[in-house]
Amino acid sequence: MSTDTQQLQTIARNAMRANGLDPDFPPDARTQVAHLGGQPTNGLRDLRDLPWSSIDNDDSKDLDQIEVCIAQGNTTRVLVGIADVDVLVTRDSPLDAHAKANTTSVYTPAIIFPMLPPELSTDRTSLNQDADRASIVIDMTVDAQGTVTASDVYRAVVRNRAQLTYSAVAAWLDGAGPLPPAVRKVTALDEQIRLQDRVASALRASRDAEGALEFDRSELRPIVDAEGVKELHADATNRAKLLIENFMVASNGATARFLSARGFASIRRVVKSPERWPRIVDLAARHGTTLPAEPDAKALQQFLKTERVAAPDRFADLSLAVIKLLGRGEYVAELATQPSVHFALAVAGYNHSTAPNRRFPDLVTQRLLKAAMTGTAPAYAMPDLTQIADHCTQQEDAANKVERLTKKAAAALWLKNRIGERFDAIVTGAGPKGTWVRLTGLPVEGRLERGAQGLDVGDRVRVQLIGTDPPRGFIDFARTS
Repeated sequence: MSTDTQQLQTIARNAMRANGLDPDFPPDARTQVAHLGGQPTNGLRDLRDLPWSSIDNDDSKDLDQIEVCIAQGNTTRVLVGIADVDVLVTRDSPLDAHAKANTTSVYTPAIIFPMLPPELSTDRTSLNQDADRASIVIDMTVDAQGTVTASDVYRAVVRNRAQLTYSAVAAWLDGAGPLPPAVRKVTALDEQIRLQDRVASALRASRDAEGALEFDRSELRPIVDAEGVKELHADATNRAKLLIENFMVASNGATARFLSARGFASIRRVVKSPERWPRIVDLAARHGTTLPAEPDAKALQQFLKTERVAAPDRFADLSLAVIKLLGRGEYVAELATQPSVHFALAVAGYNHSTAPNRRFPDLVTQRLLKAAMTGTAPAYAMPDLTQIADHCTQQEDAANKVERLTKKAAAALWLKNRIGERFDAIVTGAGPKGTWVRLTGLPVEGRLERGAQGLDVGDRVRVQLIGTDPPRGFIDFARTS
C-alpha cells in the first residue's frame, strides 16, 4: 500500500474520532455478530417469484432495496423491498448501540466505516443477488399521472434476481450502451426495467407539478487504490439514479402515511424554508429572473428549468449555489397530526425508511413500521424519538465533515504538483469563517485566501492554486485575473 493511501486512511480515522464518531466496532458488537445466524423467513409472505432487481453504485455491496413493477390496466403496482435489518440487529443490543452512536455509514476515499459490520450489511442483511431475504415491502399503486393512489406496508421474503449498476442501466436506457448482462439472464427483465423507468418518470412529473426542485448534482469522488489517488471523478446524476430516487421518495412518503394513519409519531426528514432566500432572489436577478420576496418552491423550480435550457454548460454550478443557499436537511420527531414539509422534494410527511443498513433513522422507522403492522405499542416514545432525531442530525453533520475533509485530502494529494495553475471557479460559501470556491469542470473545493472581498455564493471568479495541506484537507486559492 502506498504512502498516500496509508495517509488517507490515517486522516480518515483521526477525523472520525475528532468529530465524535467511532471508527471501530466494540468487542461486544463483534461478539454479537459471531453468535448471529441467518435471517428467519418462516411465516412471511412469499414474493420470491417476482422479478426483483437492485440498481445501485458500481461498487455498492450493502444493498438496502430492490424493486419490481406490476402493470394493472391503467395503474401500476410499485413494490419496493427494504432489507429487514431489525430481525438481526435488535433494539438495545451491542450492534444497535454502536449504530445509534454513529447513526450512519461514513464513506471516505480510502476506507469505509459502515454503521453495521460488513458480515451483516454486505451479507446477511443485504439484499444480495440470488439470496432469500426477509424484507419490509412498500406496495404502492401509481396511476398514469404519477399519483400514488394507494399504499400498504407488510413483511415478505424476497429474492433479488439481478444486481445492476447505475452506470450500466443508465447507458442502456439512454441508448448509449448494451443491455447489461445481468438483465439478459432474467426473462423479460429488460421490459421490467423499462416499465420501472416509465413509472418513475410519471412519479417525477407529479412531484414536478407540485414544485419539486431538480438539480444537476455533481460530487467529487476520488478514485483511490493501493497505489494512491488515481483520479478525481465527478459523480453525476443519471437516468438510473433518478429512477431509484423517485421510487425512494414515493416509498418514504408511503411509510410516513402508514405510520400517521395508525397514530404513530415518527422521525421525519425535513428541509424547511431556505436559509438564504434573499440571496437566491439576488442570484436569480443576475440571470434576468424575478423571484417572489418570500420562499416559493414553484417559482424557484421554474427559474431552474429555464436556466437548464438556456445555459446547460453552467447549470451544474448554478445548482450547487442554490443547494448551498437552501441549507441542510434535518431530522425531527413529529406526532402523526403534525404537518412537515420537505421544501426541495415538494412532499409533506416524509421519513427515511429505505436504507436501514447504513442510516439509523431508517432502522428506527423499520421498528415503528413493524409495531404498526401488528397493532402493538410504538417501539419508541416521543421523547426517545426527539433525542434520536437531534442526535442523528448532529452525527450526520459530523459524518459530512469527515467525508468532505477526506475528499479534500485526496484532492490535495492529487493537486500537490499543480501549485501555481489557474482555474475558473464559483463561490460556494461566504461568511465570517471565510470564503470557499469550487473549480469549474473539476469538483474540487478550497478556501479563497486572498481576494475574497465583496464575493458571495454564486459569484464566478478566476483563481490560482497557491498551496495544499493534505493532512488538514486544505486547498488554498488566491483570486486572480
